[in-house]
Parts: sequence; structure tokens; C-alpha cells
Amino acid sequence: MKLLIINGPNINLLGKREPGIYGTQSFEDFFVNLQFKYKDVELSHFQSNVEGELVTKLQDADTEFDGIILNAAAYTHTSIAIGDAVKGIMTAVVEVHISNTFSREEFRHNSFISPAAKGVILGFGMQSYELAIQSFLNTVKDEG
Repeated sequence: MKLLIINGPNINLLGKREPGIYGTQSFEDFFVNLQFKYKDVELSHFQSNVEGELVTKLQDADTEFDGIILNAAAYTHTSIAIGDAVKGIMTAVVEVHISNTFSREEFRHNSFISPAAKGVILGFGMQSYELAIQSFLNTVKDEG
């Protein structure tokens, strides 16, 4: 199985940014642990603070991966373009968030991605990514 994790703005600051919400571990360190734990899964990741780069990566990743795990971060709540990109590709996308967006500011309660996503996982810290990986693995088991 080949999965791509796409992270949006400020995810590069994990471990430093608002540790009370996002924890103290960098995404890079967490990703190394994921690769070790899921050795049978080809995991890749991409991060950008630029909306258009995220749209392009989604489009380029279509059909190249078995699934995409997308944490569009703040763009989740503002980017019609990213939502349209998810609608426009064939590869299944699971939307993830580290925090429980519904326990935060009201503007974070809206997602332009959720209507086109295979599923949404939020509020489990960095484990949200792992739960998304497991959702793809369980789909393969269910189909097999």
C-alpha cells in the first residue's frame, strides 16, 4: 500500500507551536515512527504553507497513491480550491486534524474538504494520522 500524507500551513511548526494544543513532537519525528511501525506501507509526506502547492500536490498524487491523508490545517476552513481538488481526484482522501476543531473557534467548525472526503478523523493528536492509516489498511482487509 502506498499512502501520501499532505500537511498544510504551520504543520512545519509542530513541536514548537502551541504545544498545549498540538503537542511537543515535530511532524518529522512522528513520521519516522510511523514509517517504522508501518513497514509494509510505503509512506510519503509533503508539507506546504502555500494553498496552490497543496492543490497541485493533490492533483499530481491522484492515481499514484492508494490513499491520501490530508491535514489542510487552516485551509480546511477557507479553501474552496482544496475542497474542489479533493472532489476532482479519484484517490480516496481522509481528512485529519490534530485538535478537535469543534472544541475550538466557531470558524473551525466548517470544512470545505469533509463533503468530498472518505472520512474525517480529528481530536486524537498525532494519533489522528495513524488512525487514518489504519482506516486504509482496514479497507484493504474488508475488500480482500
